[in-house]
Amino acid sequence: MSALSLRLAWSSHSTALVVTLAACALPTDVAAQASPPAIRVDQVGYIVGQAKQAFVMGSDAELSRAGYRLVDDQGTIVATGQVGGRTGSWNSKYPAVRTVDLSGVDTPGSYRLELTGSASGRSPEFRIAPAMDLLTPLVENNVRFFRTQRDGADVLPNVLHRKPAHLADRRATVYATPRYNEDGTALLDGKLTPVSGPVDVSGGWSDAGDFLKFTHTTAYSTADLLLALRAAPHTAGLPEEVEQGLAWLDKMWEGKSGTLYAQVGIGAGNDQIRTDHDVWRLPETDDELDVQPGDPDYLIKNRPVFRANEPGAPISPNLAGRMAAVFALAAQNSANSDRAAAKSWLDKAAAIYTQADTSPDGELITAFPHNFYPEDSWQDDMEFGATEMSLAAMALGDARAGDWQQQGTHWAKQYIDSDTKGTLGVADVSALAHADLLTVVKADSQNGAELQSDLRRQLDDGVSRAAEDPFGAGAVYTDFDSVPHTFGLVATAQLYGRATGDHRYDEFGAQQRGWALGANSWGSTFMIGAGEVYPHCPEHQVANLGGSLDGTGEILRGAVVNGPNAAEKLDELNTFPTMKRCSSNPGMAWTDFDGGKARFIDDVGAWQTVEPSIDFTSTAMLAFALSQG
Repeated sequence: MSALSLRLAWSSHSTALVVTLAACALPTDVAAQASPPAIRVDQVGYIVGQAKQAFVMGSDAELSRAGYRLVDDQGTIVATGQVGGRTGSWNSKYPAVRTVDLSGVDTPGSYRLELTGSASGRSPEFRIAPAMDLLTPLVENNVRFFRTQRDGADVLPNVLHRKPAHLADRRATVYATPRYNEDGTALLDGKLTPVSGPVDVSGGWSDAGDFLKFTHTTAYSTADLLLALRAAPHTAGLPEEVEQGLAWLDKMWEGKSGTLYAQVGIGAGNDQIRTDHDVWRLPETDDELDVQPGDPDYLIKNRPVFRANEPGAPISPNLAGRMAAVFALAAQNSANSDRAAAKSWLDKAAAIYTQADTSPDGELITAFPHNFYPEDSWQDDMEFGATEMSLAAMALGDARAGDWQQQGTHWAKQYIDSDTKGTLGVADVSALAHADLLTVVKADSQNGAELQSDLRRQLDDGVSRAAEDPFGAGAVYTDFDSVPHTFGLVATAQLYGRATGDHRYDEFGAQQRGWALGANSWGSTFMIGAGEVYPHCPEHQVANLGGSLDGTGEILRGAVVNGPNAAEKLDELNTFPTMKRCSSNPGMAWTDFDGGKARFIDDVGAWQTVEPSIDFTSTAMLAFALSQG
């Protein structure tokens, strides 16, 4: 199941006013008219030696006899040809979509694609370059987003003018699990019940455009960062952000009592309890509140901590497995440089893994409320934990390596036989687990064959969807997390090729990267700062109140947003009295480019499409890092 990327509570409270989008609908007579042709390219660019596909959208009459020319930054025409085959229809304004194949051009440089003959139009600028040159800046910008997301005292003032925030997290109170209504939009408790504390849960990263912190998403993102560091070890700033994530997760695991803390802050409240999602502000203002117990804003300043388990009790296996995987990856990372630290990380991984509840009853624990991050699968997390512990043990000469490898194989089979299979993202880590397990399981064994088959299943699902989509999209863009799932497919294609030597999905992965970076109907990249057209108005409080709203200067560079979503989910936008209004378009209404029952809008209130998050961005970072070579 796809993770519900932005917290449902944003639109559930009376303090968050709502704006409808009905006024954005086009008159019927206008909507029926075809628009001038538009060219869609990967605005970051294409890798030397890989397939290079662009798309042209317009009327059949114009495009059926259209040609193209590729022009470099000196104005020299370097290639010409005819627009290629029709891939389908998009909407009434763009009834035809056709391809332009630029694969024959491999000379590094900057280019634009222009239409000739029966059609006219000009693309944004893009590059052709070696993978390292093209993708390293993207990974570094992803790192910058994580630097922006830092919470606590160790913020970086040179990114969006950040100031220390949520210092009260150093002495936080632990509360009993909150009770919510069925859809997770309203807190049923009139007050929360303290159970222990104080505990130091300061630091880490804010999860998204809000300021909540979740073990579930931070563990996933930190694992991605560790794997990206493995693939691209010289990335500037990445080791420091890995340490930021690990240090906070280490605080969330209280080994002496066997307690895992799941969350800091509360995002859905009621009339008695105002929460993170009820106000729009810079994070440092939370520390300035003058509040006492019982005040509605008390828990905004004095943020509650919620446990994943009672002390010493079994832990939801999704959390236990991925936490074990992160700590084991940390052990692998330091095995050669600091064996004592590596052994400590591995021991922590083993302790939390051993405490996993492998017969879970009811909802898995991800967040409170569960609807913020719905998840059904857990055997993949257990496979991930066992596999990474096995690899760490091998690096340290630990005798437990063989047993953990067997457990990894067991949980892989349990996952493959389950009915909760998905693709790479915050709710499914099987691709990460399978790829690393394949490094120790013989490829020609039954277990190896099953692992390879399931990786192909994940990719083939995307390939099948892409074959039916005019722009070759492999992810479902009428649901949440379309862009991170796209980057998940890119990463999985790379993981599969590296693990098996079978590169049949390389071209598919490049195509999916292109879709997320501009080769889509909306002609926008879904990563801030990438390409010519990208989101200027993310639903992100720090970017909105402390950054630039025109796409220049201080922007939330490197952040990856949700991207297009089901049209029906965009009937309402959020707004707060303190929110700076921001709405951006590419010269035409975004609705002109909507199709396939999907919509995209770049507006600060459009949490459904332009809220970034750490798990979105870490998935993209891993995809870019793996694609470098």
